[in-house]
Amino acid sequence: MSRPRPPIRAAVVGCGGIARGRHLPALAALSGRAEAVALVEPDEELLAATAAEWGVPGRYTALEAMLAAEAPDLVLACTPPAAHREAVTASLDAGAWVWCEKPPALSLAEYDAVMRHEGAEGPYAAYVFQHRFGSGAEHLRRRIADGTLGRPLAGVCHTLWYRSPAYFETPWRGRWETEGGGPTMGHGIHQMDLALSLLGDWTEVTAVMSTAARETETEDVAMAIVRFASGATVSVANSLLSPRETSYLRFDFEHATVELEHLYGYGNGHWRWTPAPTPQGAAATASWPPEEDVPSSHRAQLESLLDAMERGERPRACGRDGRRVLELIAGMYRSALGGGTVRRSQVGPESAFYHAMHGGDPAAAASALEVRSRV
Repeated sequence: MSRPRPPIRAAVVGCGGIARGRHLPALAALSGRAEAVALVEPDEELLAATAAEWGVPGRYTALEAMLAAEAPDLVLACTPPAAHREAVTASLDAGAWVWCEKPPALSLAEYDAVMRHEGAEGPYAAYVFQHRFGSGAEHLRRRIADGTLGRPLAGVCHTLWYRSPAYFETPWRGRWETEGGGPTMGHGIHQMDLALSLLGDWTEVTAVMSTAARETETEDVAMAIVRFASGATVSVANSLLSPRETSYLRFDFEHATVELEHLYGYGNGHWRWTPAPTPQGAAATASWPPEEDVPSSHRAQLESLLDAMERGERPRACGRDGRRVLELIAGMYRSALGGGTVRRSQVGPESAFYHAMHGGDPAAAASALEVRSRV
């Protein structure tokens, strides 16, 4: 009889709201498979309070000291975006797998540089795109793959949220150099990643953006039309100015319309499947809903990541799979700030938008967004 695996030893870097509200609860829910052995947080008071609340023995104010002393199997990077690269690369170099909060990096160049720290057989860095992992999305992905729904034709991907002016008083928010972008980068990225994970590669994008109401360097509203290799066309909207908040995705296939409306997480009840008025439509929707109702959550993605670690395989939302949404975002910024339609091939290393989402001049980008908001 095989012996049970020892729990994966996990360290959490950063003790802010996302660590306390999502990552530490996910680890606790999977106790026996993973355990939090250490925290890293420069604020000693916050560090002590978080460690006491969650019963974490290792307490460190510096990442390097924790990596040397604890040698964790997995590092959960919950820092602000500008610190992601340092946390991920140092952890990979120390031999730990990594699960990093969004956005994965501030640019495609930074993302690709981080990938070079991965090993051929691990350790790997995966990124938090938890909406891929609910039972609704997993079921839809299988039905797309087996052809039940027919070809994808049109879609909607809207992240319409509200953030007050006070939200941007946190110094790193709304700044190119520390957040990498506005709602396109830090908020709509979740729904866009879900759409890409379902529909596959994009081919071209046409976007407009503006700074309409908030005192930020970056946009607070963005709109885009995205074409996919499958032939589908999807409208994308990302806003932080919408009092009635919603996250809404709609996919029109040949044989059915599939919709998802939620805010920060969904269960099966948030989905709606509508058959086309044909025999194929009835067949396409007959399998809904799935038997299991697994909410989209950090726990669901962490469970998938632990499975991959135990098998020694590259996890989902990692490597080229985790990069695709960042590539679309670069295309959106290039289109919005430079004008015109941008093809996927136009955001490679020769493009200024490969190296920075603002195209190399943050002041000019901020000015362009403000000007457009007054037209």
